[in-house]
Amino acid sequence: MTQTTDVTPEGFGALPVRPGKIIAVHLSYASRADQRGRRPANPSYFFKPASSIASSGGTVERPAGTELLAFEGEIALVMGTTARRVAVDEAWASVGWVTASNDLGVYDLRAADKGSNVRSKGGDGFTPLGPELIDARMVDPAALRIRTWVNGEVAQADTTADLIFPLARIVADLSQHFTLEPGDVILTGTPAGSSVIRPGDVVEVEVDAPSADGSPTSGRLVTTVTEGTQPFDAEIGDLPAVDDAQRIDAWGSREAAGLPAAADASAPQPVLDPDLRAKLERAPTAGLSAQLRKRGLNAVVIEGVRALGHDARLVGRAKTLRFVPFREDLFASHGGGFNAQKRAFDAVEPGEVIIIEARGETESGTLGDILALRALARGAAGVVTDGGVRDAQIVAACGLPVFAAGPHPAVLGRRHVPWESDVAIACGGATVLPGDVIVGDGDGVVVIPAAIVEDVVDDALAQEEEDTWIAARVEEGHAVDGLFPLGKEWRARYEAERGAP
Repeated sequence: MTQTTDVTPEGFGALPVRPGKIIAVHLSYASRADQRGRRPANPSYFFKPASSIASSGGTVERPAGTELLAFEGEIALVMGTTARRVAVDEAWASVGWVTASNDLGVYDLRAADKGSNVRSKGGDGFTPLGPELIDARMVDPAALRIRTWVNGEVAQADTTADLIFPLARIVADLSQHFTLEPGDVILTGTPAGSSVIRPGDVVEVEVDAPSADGSPTSGRLVTTVTEGTQPFDAEIGDLPAVDDAQRIDAWGSREAAGLPAAADASAPQPVLDPDLRAKLERAPTAGLSAQLRKRGLNAVVIEGVRALGHDARLVGRAKTLRFVPFREDLFASHGGGFNAQKRAFDAVEPGEVIIIEARGETESGTLGDILALRALARGAAGVVTDGGVRDAQIVAACGLPVFAAGPHPAVLGRRHVPWESDVAIACGGATVLPGDVIVGDGDGVVVIPAAIVEDVVDDALAQEEEDTWIAARVEEGHAVDGLFPLGKEWRARYEAERGAP
């Protein structure tokens, strides 16, 4: 049985009343969680304004100056009765209706308030609903189907059997924190397949219950994308900004976003093997540099950087961050809010080294004490920047190994615009790829390609052992001729002594 309600004069889609609240789940389908590479232990939520609701057959503007408007086909629950602190096994009884929704969002607007999604998902027309309501009493909440079409092609298809958090659990969880009232709407998350849409595209979403009597359906919720013409006012608030990480999130993959393949799809994970790390911590950068040179790699030293603290030692995998030269309009769009610099420091993983491309520009800071402390709290192995560091004494004392071109008191916006992270960069004249192995000590910092790091460090340690033996002979008074490097006679002696018990 399908219960249909005409569109109200206020334009609230298929809803019987204007909702007091629209609550949306961030991540709830296993397919979407697998796509994003993380599975939350509990659901998390955000609010959308009632003014974002639209009817089937309407249009939605992609705001002027933005690139990444994405659709998210979802099952919407419309509350039928009041629910406060209801148990999971009682929660579904308070749901009045089920219908289709499209939780539209603009990734270009996420930076300033990612998580709350106020700007990115709160726009007018960003919550189409309908066109018909399905009586919740007539369906099994574990047997609903959600499908989305873009220009007639299926883009999403999943069922509530794939939910990490069953619908009744979501209702019960929300009711622990506030009263759910009749007419309130809960958007229950989107499955894998969400992607970017452009002006002219037509998106259709349908929710149905194929196994229920009469196969009730919401009908197809149809939305056409148009191009906005009114630009945002740069003097008032945050402006649209995108980078490759945002593009990958919005499109669903590097390939779909039209980006080149990652430098090495099979590259090791950021955390180094403990045995490999132990060897790298023993190997001097001078020895590692020599072994890299033997393999034809000369441009692997990050020039012009020195440790801020004494006896600093740095070992980890590279997480890259790129700054571009300061330009007023670009800093206005990319420099404020949760920009690329802050996102990189907030996302660094244990064992990673943040490598900053600052073009050797030393007349501005590229990080300060707050970000250094954030990296330390995240378990970062250190930071390398070919630019300056603010609050240098505090940074040096905080315990995080930091290698930099030197201290400078000026803020980032004097010389730099934080642009993007997790891309190939140039730092101190050396190309650094995400996942490269970084080693730093009193001599400087070297970059080791991940594919050859085991061989390089083994050979460097073997050479270090040999050099230690040679140094002992020189201290005994022997001449270096034939000894350094080892000639035939001295090598025979070295091999004999090394092999002795």
